Amino acid sequence: MLKGCEKMLEIVLNNVNKSYGNKQIIKKVNFEIKTNEKVALIGPNGCGKTTILRLINREENPTSGDVFIRKDAKVEMLTQYPREYLNEIIVKDIIYDSFKEILEIENKLKDIEQKMIKETGDKLNKLINKYSTLQEKFINIGGYEIDSKIDKLVAAFKVENLLSKKYKTLSGGEKTIINLIAILLRDPDILLLDEPTNHLDIDMLEWLEKYLSNCNKTIIIVSHDRYFLDKVVKKTILIDNGEEEIFNGNYSYFLKENEERVMREFNEYKNQQKQIEEMKKAIKRLKEYGKLAYPCGEKFFRRAASIEKRLEKIDVLDKPKKEDRINLTFNFDQRGSNKIVELNNYNMSIGDKELFNKVNLLISYQERICIMGKNGTGKSTFIKHLINRDENIKIGPQIKIGYIPQEIVFEDENISVIEEARKYFSGYEEHLRSALVKFLFYSEGIFTRLNKLSGGERLRLKLFCLMQQDNNLLVLDEPTNHIDINTKEVLEEALNNYKGTIIVISHDRYFINKIASRILMVDNKKLKSYIGNYDDYKREIERNKKE
Repeated sequence: MLKGCEKMLEIVLNNVNKSYGNKQIIKKVNFEIKTNEKVALIGPNGCGKTTILRLINREENPTSGDVFIRKDAKVEMLTQYPREYLNEIIVKDIIYDSFKEILEIENKLKDIEQKMIKETGDKLNKLINKYSTLQEKFINIGGYEIDSKIDKLVAAFKVENLLSKKYKTLSGGEKTIINLIAILLRDPDILLLDEPTNHLDIDMLEWLEKYLSNCNKTIIIVSHDRYFLDKVVKKTILIDNGEEEIFNGNYSYFLKENEERVMREFNEYKNQQKQIEEMKKAIKRLKEYGKLAYPCGEKFFRRAASIEKRLEKIDVLDKPKKEDRINLTFNFDQRGSNKIVELNNYNMSIGDKELFNKVNLLISYQERICIMGKNGTGKSTFIKHLINRDENIKIGPQIKIGYIPQEIVFEDENISVIEEARKYFSGYEEHLRSALVKFLFYSEGIFTRLNKLSGGERLRLKLFCLMQQDNNLLVLDEPTNHIDINTKEVLEEALNNYKGTIIVISHDRYFINKIASRILMVDNKKLKSYIGNYDDYKREIERNKKE
């Protein structure tokens, strides 16, 4: 398969199947990825995207089929989960370990330098020759560039303050960033990235987008960040029901093409069903004519039999499957005040650290506010002060707040989905079960204990509970972090149809573009206001730079 095009093809999956026990995850997946192609793997949660990355990374073997990687290609993979075996290691050592071969040569050079001080004559000459050979190799593999490479990435990801810490003391997001830095420094030919944008702020995201777009590497990305995918990838592979479909463009191109494909398949199915129905009617009609024309009706029966044979040979198309989508509709009872939130010379601190200094702000009815800013600038702290009704924050009369935090924890994690839902639902048990189905909690799933739920399931249940209440202000802290693209799209639609006011913290630029009417950027302990969505904000920033 690779003969004649070995230089062009980096990765080939040929009729790849993967099962765990009786559960088949992917079936007969086929695709090719060429040198320096940047590819997105997309699809619903659990469809096998991460499994494909593991197969390419040789962490797992296919149940059947073949996975080919270009000979001598260096593969590195960023996983969603921290590498716990690094726990006791200092962060700086993890980063420098990416240059293990270079550091070994450097140590040998230092050792030879010490020996040369003590030797003379032939022994010294031999040491000089050995030193010269090693030094040339050291230069050729970038030995003198280590510090500049490390400094560049450490600065880009703003982790200077983490270098002296133990890996185990870092947050999940910090661990992901350190792992990403270490992988980029190892300079692989093939880079596999599983949710690389989680926990990155906007500056980090934009730096990573630019780096990945410009680097000469073959890259496969699994991500729910649609804006990121639009910026970086040139090919999109949809994995659905275990099978692949390839689109030669970014995420937005996929959306357009996929919509046209679904419409085309539906029309083909509809036209075929119409044709089949017409043929069945013709058969029935001809047989009736044959009976009426008896004993001379044989020709009608022959024509009916001929159509029946044609009907049997038709390859009947499957009806295009309709995606399971959550039906989100927020209850809305009364609008409350026209002034929703007001700050006058508002100050906010955590311990000795001042986060906001004399901030002034007015949020009005039906505004859709997105709060953005670097990590650690006080966004989530402000949200918590708001929902706890800090006495220094003016909240309009009759304002009812619905809140979804970044990390969703239920009051009693040992009860089931249906028990939690019942606290908020007014109606019969069968109506409650039907309502939960709309949120993709089926049959036995409604009895799952809350402590067993995934991040996406937690959000869906929290949304269900929120929608049973009459809130006129929704406050959402990074609501798209743990949900797949389909659920994001449904959430966006529901928020756009919501008649109340929305305040959301998000780094999801695609999501922000869909729902925001104003950006509040936390900068230098102030809230700077920009009318419009993320793209509007970026245009204004660019205009200000030119001026």
